[in-house]
Amino acid sequence: MASREDGMLLVQVAQWGSTMGLEEAQLAVWADDFNPEEASPDDVFVTRILNWGETIGTLTKNGLLDTDLVLDWLWVAGLWSRVGPAARKLREKHGEAALYENFEALAGRQG
Repeated sequence: MASREDGMLLVQVAQWGSTMGLEEAQLAVWADDFNPEEASPDDVFVTRILNWGETIGTLTKNGLLDTDLVLDWLWVAGLWSRVGPAARKLREKHGEAALYENFEALAGRQG
């Protein structure tokens, strides 16, 4: 069950997202002409969403933010479906399977 502390942290995460230009990034990856399979890990909008999602995934994985609250707030699986291909390209390039694994795992919990 989410606590008042979870709610406060969720608002802080939302504010951080706004400060980093997350709304603009989401508009870009939800645009009709955005192709997830061609998404580049060098795209600043893709990177913003990957970093933000990984932070949320890490907080939930470590019990610092209630997972159910986050999944009620965000369509994490939808965001991952748009930027996940770019994350996989980075994993392959650097030979590091752990890149963005917490974001992906959180998305997997949502279905």
